[in-house]
Amino acid sequence: METEKPWLALYPGETAKNVYYKAETLPQLLRNAAKEYPKHKAIHFMGKELTFKQTFEKARNLAAYLQETGITKGDRVAVMLPNIPQTVISFYAIMLAGAIVVPVNPLYKEREIEFILNDSGAKAIITLDILYNRVKSVQEMTSVEQILVTSISEFLPFPKNLFYPFIQKKEYGYIPNVKHEGNTHLLKNIWSLPTADLKEISIDFEEDLAIIQYTGGTTGFPKGVMLTHQNLVANTSMCRQWLYKLEKGKEKLLAIMPLFHVYGMMTVLVLSVMEIYQMILLPKFDATTALKTIEKQKPTVFPGAPTIYIGLLNHPDINKYDLSSIVAAISGSAPLPKEIIDRFEEKTGGKLVEGYGLTEASPVTHVNFVWDHEIVKGSIGVPWPGTDAAVFSPETGEELPHGEIGELAVKGPQVMKGYWNNPDETELVLKDGWLYTGDLCYMDERGYFYIVDRKKDTIIASGFNIYPREVEEVLYEHPAVQEAAVVGVKDSYRGETVKAFIVLKEGAQTSEDELNKYMRERIASFKVPRIYEFRKELPKSAIGKILRRELKENGTEEGR
Repeated sequence: METEKPWLALYPGETAKNVYYKAETLPQLLRNAAKEYPKHKAIHFMGKELTFKQTFEKARNLAAYLQETGITKGDRVAVMLPNIPQTVISFYAIMLAGAIVVPVNPLYKEREIEFILNDSGAKAIITLDILYNRVKSVQEMTSVEQILVTSISEFLPFPKNLFYPFIQKKEYGYIPNVKHEGNTHLLKNIWSLPTADLKEISIDFEEDLAIIQYTGGTTGFPKGVMLTHQNLVANTSMCRQWLYKLEKGKEKLLAIMPLFHVYGMMTVLVLSVMEIYQMILLPKFDATTALKTIEKQKPTVFPGAPTIYIGLLNHPDINKYDLSSIVAAISGSAPLPKEIIDRFEEKTGGKLVEGYGLTEASPVTHVNFVWDHEIVKGSIGVPWPGTDAAVFSPETGEELPHGEIGELAVKGPQVMKGYWNNPDETELVLKDGWLYTGDLCYMDERGYFYIVDRKKDTIIASGFNIYPREVEEVLYEHPAVQEAAVVGVKDSYRGETVKAFIVLKEGAQTSEDELNKYMRERIASFKVPRIYEFRKELPKSAIGKILRRELKENGTEEGR
């Protein structure tokens, strides 16, 4: 049974039952952009700019080269790059060749790279010169037949491109010298070749895969999420309808979120091409660089994660920078503290709203309203157009009424085809058209959804269910706390007890006793952390998500 939608009337303009998109594949979107807006700036990178026509031409040339070297329809090609122009070009080139993109985190080590290359059966990989040795060391254990190599310096303007080797030597201790020989190819040589003919490949919009995106592997080995062209185009179209005040061809999008993750992929790689936005690429998050970039380049759209916004807002010189160009920012990947929303909106004058999603849904399913309607802080908002959502009882499987906590399930055109070569795991999460998220939530009487926590993160202490997010929200309100993460640790008396990991703001001071008193005044005593650990930083994934599992594995102290 599909859930009631009492909030249908809240949607501006069009009904939430519909999402409007053309059945155009991802490479067709870039082809259209190059044809209709050839001189429009597509990419800005450290002072270097590419138009949509230039971006398409380089993607077409690379696609033709891939075809010449044996890449055929359905083959998998891995991309292990940070946020640089070559990432954008490679993404579309692979699909123009008829192949499937397999994004790989450039921070991964040999063991992780080998697993993804083997599991996906990738025939080729595109990577950086500085990462070449890492990839080359595992090539023999995989099905990879060719390695395509590029350098960040290739798209840097003069004279930055001349200085870059010295930066490499300072950061990595050496200057890589990868040669175009055997099954190793240099992208700079490929682009200098005469333009080869590109064989047109027929792509089924609904059935053919665009990417295989591997999950973070928080439980066991990573799983390859199969996302079709329809999945990504539909989800991006939902985003376009949601951000209805933005104008096609007139916006600039700040690309800090990594493009090797599906959130950055959808909100940058696809949305920018669909709506003719300029992508302002930053290869990694550095608060100072980001603030300077915002002031100089004046982006209007800023998809991000809580840790990124927190890092900017706590920069000691933030008041020296003009951030008023930001119109809309959507936060994903982790819960967004209410205090951060208020501070961000006060500083920029733009809107920051919390959204929700997961890789298996391409990834967004819920977001707060950006304009014209109430923003409910602490809520993930309402489902996007074309998306159904319901809360089911983990015990009975029945749909629950308003206010009751259960497992969130979603359905819509953005839901994955399944896990790559993993039908058993697919059956566990895809049931009767619903994708079961593994997140505990409830829906209020107006149709706003609230994530309570991951099912596996729930702490059970003395028989009480404690949800880490609730405790973290209170910790974030403390004036000395910059970041907080709460986990359950073993306790001989309570079964589990609550432990909080704290990062203090620069120059701030507090104590365990002071925090304990503060918390007891604000939440029930059984939820108050029994143990506090102060750290300089918390472990995070590449997209800025705090790694609770890592904290839990290392936080085995007992306490009452």
